[in-house]
Amino acid sequence: MQIVALIYGIVFLLVGVAGFIPGLTTNLDTLQFAGHEGDAMLLGIFHVSILHNIVHLLFGVAGVLLARTAGAARHYLLWGGLLHLVLCIYGLIVDFDSAANFVPLSDANNWLHLGLGVTMVALSFLPRATRRDTTVPETRPTES
Repeated sequence: MQIVALIYGIVFLLVGVAGFIPGLTTNLDTLQFAGHEGDAMLLGIFHVSILHNIVHLLFGVAGVLLARTAGAARHYLLWGGLLHLVLCIYGLIVDFDSAANFVPLSDANNWLHLGLGVTMVALSFLPRATRRDTTVPETRPTES
């Protein structure tokens, strides 16, 4: 559980940083703080903004920090996944050209948010690791 949360956290950190790097993000000169007006696209696919990149960075930091304990890692995956599912639903409802598209969202972002949401929620239900009994079992005398 903790390793999974750590991996998600690291990936979110990398994505947050990549959203500010020319070449990884096309049309970086049009990057807006928020909203859909800019044409900055991470990997030429995902519409991004400064706010979007900051949220990825914060979500990444949360993943790294919450990966310290199994319980916190489970909550990170569950609630983070649910948040991404809500974001996907919001992206399906909002008009991409409206002021309500402050994230910004696009079809590619919606598919990504759906995938992240489903996988994170599903992984939050991984079985808990159990501690094995480390005591030496009693030995019975063998019958001859």
